[in-house]
Amino acid sequence: MNQKFIMTAFGKDRPGIVADVSEIIYENGCNLEDSSMGILGDEFTLMLLLTGQGENLENDLYRDIRRLEKEKGISVFIRALDYHVSELKENTLMHTIRVEGFDQGGIVHTISKFLSQNSVNIETLSTRTRLTPESGTPLYTMKIIASFPRGVSVEVIEEGLERIGNELNVDIELS
Repeated sequence: MNQKFIMTAFGKDRPGIVADVSEIIYENGCNLEDSSMGILGDEFTLMLLLTGQGENLENDLYRDIRRLEKEKGISVFIRALDYHVSELKENTLMHTIRVEGFDQGGIVHTISKFLSQNSVNIETLSTRTRLTPESGTPLYTMKIIASFPRGVSVEVIEEGLERIGNELNVDIELS
């Protein structure tokens, strides 16, 4: 029977960090189904969904990630999943939310709390802060891919996001 695992890992950015983590996945006969990887600060981060088979697979993965932590200084966390990922996506519609404005605390919290209160699930969320070329002021951008359950009013979400945009003085676009 196929087993699913979610794995997160991070370590000081350097050449070979992806090869080190993926080697453990490969050596244990697992398949990397979905991933997101990138640099945050000076750390390289990996979020992985993997599948594999074997009576002792979970123990073998735990053993090997401990070795990876000791030998390579990569922090790794793994958890077995007991559901089918595709089951969670039924009866939803995907939408993109884009946010742009001057950097300030509370943008992610305010928007994510509103979405949660309206049963909207965040599938992916990415943020960037960059300096504007004109004034050097920090400009904050956020992109959310969200699944809306069928029956949730897109108009209600749009109105709520518009209200939040006005409160935070940021532009919010729903598509």
